Amino acid sequence: MTAVIEPHENENVVWHRHQVTKASRAQQKSQQPAVLWFTGLSGAGKSTIAGALEERLAELGYHTYLLDGDNVRHGLCRDLGFSSEDRRENIRRIGEVAKLMADAGLIVLTAFISPHRQERQLVRDMLPAGEFLEVFVDTPLAECEKRDPKGLYKKARAGEIKQFTGIDSEYQAPDYPEIHLPAGDASIAELVDLCLESLKERQIIRQ
Repeated sequence: MTAVIEPHENENVVWHRHQVTKASRAQQKSQQPAVLWFTGLSGAGKSTIAGALEERLAELGYHTYLLDGDNVRHGLCRDLGFSSEDRRENIRRIGEVAKLMADAGLIVLTAFISPHRQERQLVRDMLPAGEFLEVFVDTPLAECEKRDPKGLYKKARAGEIKQFTGIDSEYQAPDYPEIHLPAGDASIAELVDLCLESLKERQIIRQ
C-alpha cells in the first residue's frame, strides 16, 4: 500500500517522483522500511531500549537511524516550547522526518513521550499500513519517578516544571500497540529480544 500524498496548499509546489524508488532502496538494503515509535513516560527507558535495539540491528547488518526526543530539540525543533500546540508540531515534524528516512529504506527508531494518542495517530497516518509500529514501553509511574535520571520528576513535584507528563499532564497509553514492552522488571536484553522477534514476524528483518 502506498501512502497518499496530499496536495500542497500552494498549487506551485508539486511533488516530484524520482527514478530511484523506495522499493529499490529497501531491496538494496535487504530489509523492509519501518518506523518503530517508542512511547512511554519520561524515565521509562525509551531511549535506552531503542539505542540497544539499534545496536543489535547494526550488528546484524541492518540500516537504521535513531531519532531521540532531546536530540531533535537541539536542532530541528529548537524553536518549539512545551505547550500543547508546540508538542503537536514537534511530533508532526518528527513524523515527517521519519517518513523521509523510511522512504530511504531505513528502519527508523524514535524515542518520544508523545503522550497523546491523537499525535501518534497523526504519524501513523503519514505512513503506509504496517510500516508504523507503536512500541509501548510500559514502565509504571512509580518506577519512572524512582529512576528520575534527569531529575525532572523532582522538579515537577516541587512545582518547578508545569504540565509534566504523568504528574499534572495526562499520558494516554496505547490501546493496541504493535509491540508491548512490560519494562518494569525486564532486562534491556530481554526487551530488545522481544522487539527483534516482532520485527522477524513482520518480515521487516530476516534474522
